[in-house]
Amino acid sequence: MENPMLTKFKLPEDVFETINHENVLVPESREQLVKLAIGGQQSGFYEVAYQVPDQGRVLEATVTKCKNGVLVNFVEPYMRRRDPDCMVIGDDKPTDKITYEQRFGEKFDCVRKQTLDWLREQSLIVMPFMAGGKEYGYPALMIAPRNAAFFAAALADMQEFIPRDDIPDGFEPRGIIFVAPPFRHTHFNGKQVVVHNRTPELHEVFSYNLYPGPSAKKGVYAMLLDLGEADGWVTLHASTVKIITPYENVLTIMHEGASGGGKSEMLEQIHRQEDGTVKIGENVLTGEELIISLRESSELLPITDDMAICPKVLQEETGKLVVKDAETGWFLRFDHISEYGTEPYYEKLTIHPKEPLIFLNLDGKPGATCLIWEHIEDEPGQPCPNPRVVLPRRHISGVIDDPVAVDIRSFGVRTPLTTKDNPSYGIIGMFHVLPPSLAWLWRLVSPRGANNPSINDDGWGMESEGVGSYWPFTTGRMVDQANLLLEQFIRADKTRYILIPNQYIGAYEVGFMPQWVTREYLARRGSASFGKDRLVEARCPLLGFAMQSVKVDGNQLKKGLLQVQYQPEVGLGAYDQGAEILTDFFKREVKKYLVDDLHPLGRRIIECCLDDGKVSDYLEFLPMSY
Repeated sequence: MENPMLTKFKLPEDVFETINHENVLVPESREQLVKLAIGGQQSGFYEVAYQVPDQGRVLEATVTKCKNGVLVNFVEPYMRRRDPDCMVIGDDKPTDKITYEQRFGEKFDCVRKQTLDWLREQSLIVMPFMAGGKEYGYPALMIAPRNAAFFAAALADMQEFIPRDDIPDGFEPRGIIFVAPPFRHTHFNGKQVVVHNRTPELHEVFSYNLYPGPSAKKGVYAMLLDLGEADGWVTLHASTVKIITPYENVLTIMHEGASGGGKSEMLEQIHRQEDGTVKIGENVLTGEELIISLRESSELLPITDDMAICPKVLQEETGKLVVKDAETGWFLRFDHISEYGTEPYYEKLTIHPKEPLIFLNLDGKPGATCLIWEHIEDEPGQPCPNPRVVLPRRHISGVIDDPVAVDIRSFGVRTPLTTKDNPSYGIIGMFHVLPPSLAWLWRLVSPRGANNPSINDDGWGMESEGVGSYWPFTTGRMVDQANLLLEQFIRADKTRYILIPNQYIGAYEVGFMPQWVTREYLARRGSASFGKDRLVEARCPLLGFAMQSVKVDGNQLKKGLLQVQYQPEVGLGAYDQGAEILTDFFKREVKKYLVDDLHPLGRRIIECCLDDGKVSDYLEFLPMSY
């Protein structure tokens, strides 16, 4: 007998059979999901567990009802963060990623059927949502055990949840997330595995674990990249902010980059010292401190935090890239907050939220306030490095919901200490201006950079995050995404491009100060243009143009911060060695894209790189707005 709650859904037959029974809940509201998350326990403490063959009852997570929300803690420290190797592809469509058959030695079809069979026997939550937002996104569905209601609540905050009474007739998902936690133990030796199965009608995500990162967050991102690729557009891995200066100048910057590239930091106010001054950096060798006075900070209006959707229909006639947030809530990490007063803005938002929040990997007690600086310990004395809060955009003051045209598109790179005695690639000045063709190349190689926890080497090498820096979440081919990005650069001929380092500029330790100072400088100039006479070709061609001079609110920056070879501690020799490291890295990475399907213009740009092209050569490929 057909469940009357499911009459509005248009689903493949086997999926409909999976959910067509009495023990199915289609959520009425977010409030209902939050209440379900603690299983109705009066104690405020609930255990999420499953019966696993040959293992008995396996406890996956605990859920605690706190004053300010619901706290989820996973029993195994391994489950408190996303396994970077969790993605596998379950279909036979073109891909550069490892397939299910390659990794497990069999087709996915059998395990897919077993998954649907298991779900059919469970009490379920079936939750519709719009992946990417209601205006430009895709209808989607989540099917999960009812005792995993916290997972559904987190997804409902991150994407556009559709309450039961608002589901339109004939709701036909383009993507479905299936959640089946016990399979982690029965099929995958306890490992996180997320299988992406692309069919002509659907992008299916089979999540065999309960940590939301690989599925509710990045699984939806993969869904958007796949469906968007078919429609000819991209969801970028970027934060975006509109800046309003004390003089009421307005500028919009979008900041991309690999992990550690400064995306979240671009939305932060500039960090000041106790006396209100700004310490740009400190020379590691001489102890010299570079301090400026900045009378007022600009107002920051957040637009995107991590996923910037940019369908073709958003493209402005002005020739600028136009973006909109692909999320309704942000999956924020607060590992840097270790004590009260570190981030007063977020502390206030999370301690006194407008509605209960979803917290993960924090130390909380039933009925008490969950505090974002009290992290659960992975081991005694070792706090979990991945404390999270799902913060709905509606909680954030000044957030912009409408599509916004991007004036400046920046790319962030972690750079190492670089001196004559320690030559390396920390030769990027405060910011560089890139011709569009070079800016495209930077997004092909997307270096993770120095001292990044994602790199398993000595901490100072370079590895690529892959095309667009969103490659870890893409299910298809690198070349297809490279071509889509190039088409985007061709169309957005009025958006300008810059490159910004963080951590070090030569011998100066600077943290994320370059992007905060650059943001203030560019916004206060009252124009997104740079002026041709203010630019000089960088000594390393891959860095495009350096600035001749920069004055921020009356403070003249040292020339060595703009052109690193002028630092006495670096000089030409160490600079050139760093340039060689950077050039060799680029040549190694861009060769991967020289395949038959590469855009002809893209091939010419890559060949220019391999032939040690000059900045003037890159200007020949795409026009640059000064």
